[in-house]
Amino acid sequence: MSVAAIIFAVIAASGLLVFGVAVLAVFAVGAGHVALNQIPLRGERGRGLAIAALAIGYGIATLALINTLAFIPSALQQFSR
Repeated sequence: MSVAAIIFAVIAASGLLVFGVAVLAVFAVGAGHVALNQIPLRGERGRGLAIAALAIGYGIATLALINTLAFIPSALQQFSR
């Protein structure tokens, strides 16, 4: 599961310039959390990959939030005209 999480994270990070591909960060975060839950239960490896996927996924989410917050003033200005 941590391998799937890191694959989603890498695709989302490389797709930041392509509209819509960064949404895969949601899957990276979900798979990363599932992987972190499964690792101690099943005695598996991959904790580092899961944490890396979470860091990338949450980083992309933070960039998206900052981008959205930066867009709000110009959107409000358009509506006030």
